Amino acid sequence: MSHIYKNCCLLFLLISSALLFPAQAREQNAYPGINLPFENPDFEEWVQRFEREGREIYDRRHEIVDSLDLKPGTVIADIGAGTGLFTKLFSPKVGVNGKVYAVDISKVFVDNIRRLSREMGLDNVEAVLNTPDDVKLPYAAVDIAFICDTYHHFEYPQTTLASIHRSLRLGGELIVIDYRKLKGTSSNWVMSHVRADKAAVIKEIEAAGFEFIEEEDILRTNYFLRFRRIELMS
Repeated sequence: MSHIYKNCCLLFLLISSALLFPAQAREQNAYPGINLPFENPDFEEWVQRFEREGREIYDRRHEIVDSLDLKPGTVIADIGAGTGLFTKLFSPKVGVNGKVYAVDISKVFVDNIRRLSREMGLDNVEAVLNTPDDVKLPYAAVDIAFICDTYHHFEYPQTTLASIHRSLRLGGELIVIDYRKLKGTSSNWVMSHVRADKAAVIKEIEAAGFEFIEEEDILRTNYFLRFRRIELMS
């Protein structure tokens, strides 16, 4: 009888806990379908799109990298690495004692970054295939998380930001570059394609445990935001 009684008590406690502390609902997809073009992309076609004269990010790529002030030994995550434009620039900056995690949701991009890194002798690059809600990086291993024209592709921004927060060391930096969404100024493509404007992005990132530090004034059609990881209150 005592065994049955204990089991009944345990069942009662489990049910009571579930009622009092329901499991947190999974975050709703903020932009369903936005990443469909990257399920099986033509890599060379995207190289031509991303790495071309006239695209602000490409034209100002060296100024962007210089603004990060990378040092030998730095560990940086290029989140949404795409064709590897910035991964290839980060690698020599952080040197043999540093590391570049090239993170992307597209297996085609990840496989090609891995191939290009081997061909170019970039031994400090590790290509990582992530999921829509997790960057899949080691815990407290990253000094700088770099997100360029990719934040608006986050389908689960809060869950993804939580995974970035876990991957950063205390005091680590989060860099977000994305399109300015300004009614009457931005293109129709930006207005329809980009989910949130700069103010909304800052609010989302601060809510995920980051302190807004400053905005770099080196871009025109994009903004360049710098955040610092802080400890979340328990």
